[in-house]
Amino acid sequence: MIIDAHLHCSGTERSDDVLRSLDEAGIDMAVLLAPFLSPGYSLDDPASLARANEHLARLVRGHADRLLGFAVVDPRAADAPLQLRRAVETLGLRGVKMVPTGWYPYDHAVQPVFAEAHRLGIPVLFHSGIFIDGRSGRFCRPTFFEALRDYPGLRVTLAHLGWPWCDEAIAVGLIDRIHGVAADAAMFRFDISFGPPPPYRREVLARALEVLGAEMLQFGSDCFLPCPGSHIAERMRWVVDLLDGLGVEPSARARIWSGTAAAWLGLDDRARPPGTAAGDPGVVTSRTFAAGPALPDFASERSEPGTSFRPRFFCC
Repeated sequence: MIIDAHLHCSGTERSDDVLRSLDEAGIDMAVLLAPFLSPGYSLDDPASLARANEHLARLVRGHADRLLGFAVVDPRAADAPLQLRRAVETLGLRGVKMVPTGWYPYDHAVQPVFAEAHRLGIPVLFHSGIFIDGRSGRFCRPTFFEALRDYPGLRVTLAHLGWPWCDEAIAVGLIDRIHGVAADAAMFRFDISFGPPPPYRREVLARALEVLGAEMLQFGSDCFLPCPGSHIAERMRWVVDLLDGLGVEPSARARIWSGTAAAWLGLDDRARPPGTAAGDPGVVTSRTFAAGPALPDFASERSEPGTSFRPRFFCC
């Protein structure tokens, strides 16, 4: 089983096309994020985010076995808790994504949204670390998210391992491990979607595996839909090459490909795609993919002929 725990929507994709891309890439389930970077949507425009959440709800409707929709809200907005509640209880979305830009996670003004997410019992994904598009990452340092410990039991993922503050992110995740909290009950886990540029990736992943263990790490492609399945598969191949180079055991690979995300999402065997189960090793190796560049540079990404895909060099 493979879960892509970080997949962006643009507002132009269709359900059939998304499922086709997942099939082409060999992805069983995907966390889809409501659009907030595409034309017509903005993190600074709560009304546009409400439209984004409605689009996502339509996109995932009828596909709960494979598509898990995450709302996006601006926690600074006075009605943000109400918008989040509506996204979950009325629209049927399964979690929430927030991007600290113009606010810090410890700000008093954003705590009501965190409290509402805690009340709803939903998983939360945050951007952490620097932004590739040039926006300031000063709001997104991993230690700032320690404020969320005021909400025991909240299930949080910090994206991109907080690069370039990866040691700081690992330290945040380590606290629960030091105190004997089981991985699936820990507050923080980390997706390994590629904040770090290629020269840093092996070092960052090796350190995270050594200190936190695979049970605190999960795969996310950070691709932007609509895109061909081959683009998602390329990002998977980057991970495979890293895991092969580090000699990571099959059981640890299974945690990264699905186990950690399944626990974060609160999935049980009834919620998993047919033919998969909690014990499914889900091992992906270099044999899964045709030969290709192991660690492409950002500049090497190109759209394929005949597709509408346009690469985005964001990191959210």
